[in-house]
Amino acid sequence: MRLTTKGRFAVTAMIDLGLRQDKGPVTLSAISQRQKISLSYLEQLFGRLRRHELVESMRGPGGGYRLARAGRDITVADIIYAVDEPLDATQCGGKQNCLDDQVCMTHELWASLNRHMVDFLDSVSLQDLVDEQRQKQRPGADAPVTRQVVFHEDRERRPVVADPITSAVVSR
Repeated sequence: MRLTTKGRFAVTAMIDLGLRQDKGPVTLSAISQRQKISLSYLEQLFGRLRRHELVESMRGPGGGYRLARAGRDITVADIIYAVDEPLDATQCGGKQNCLDDQVCMTHELWASLNRHMVDFLDSVSLQDLVDEQRQKQRPGADAPVTRQVVFHEDRERRPVVADPITSAVVSR
């Protein structure tokens, strides 16, 4: 279970678009240059994002892409699903035939992890990520980003912090 390049690049490109669309449509070639993502790969990703109505394309001179709806109405989960990124920690792909056509001993553990991942990604909007990037670009802004994550209903909330230098996630 890993978020692949497809999902990572789609989220990165959408943040780039969200940061710059207020100046007009954003070209994929500009995103490609800034984010070091292949233009042909971006074209594939944005085709899927467009079919899922997350972005709109503008043709002609000065054309490019813009968000199809407000960034606060687009979640990271929306982006991941739009590019067909599987988020499944189970061995069986959710079919419950993990071991000799039977449910394995850890199936519920991994299925629960799937639900938590989806809940978390669904709780983070594109606008949240755009705002975080804008905050990081301000002079003297080096504080880590903190998110509240609930891992179990009976446990208290623990902040999850992304280290600003390594981007590693650490729990405090």
